[in-house]
Amino acid sequence: MDTPTIWPTIRCDNTRIVIDFLTTTFGFHEQLVVPTEDGEGVLHAQLRWSGGGGVMLGDRVRDNPAHLELPDGPISVYVVTDQPDELYRRAVEADAKIIRGLSDEDYGSRGFSATDPEGNVWSFGTYTGG
Repeated sequence: MDTPTIWPTIRCDNTRIVIDFLTTTFGFHEQLVVPTEDGEGVLHAQLRWSGGGGVMLGDRVRDNPAHLELPDGPISVYVVTDQPDELYRRAVEADAKIIRGLSDEDYGSRGFSATDPEGNVWSFGTYTGG
């Protein structure tokens, strides 16, 4: 299936910083970025993961009643990768905050967890859920 059917969504104080971190550090790809009307922020963004799936992001809009009804983060996202060692190396080189070091789990996964600049937790591992 090429079209993701589940999209984690993250409301950010500064979406552009999170986008730059995720694309530079972990290799997500910008699929769509819609700027706010004033051009100062990000109304909506979609990042794709090379292994399938994606994530949506956007700036918090404090004067939008629909946004006020949605929960604020941080959130936690698990991403399947066949290259956890490489991603871990990139995270360390980018001075990402590592909250769970690279390790092998009892259930067969190899992975780690780090936070983005807004405190969202990104776990990368080989476990595919199957």
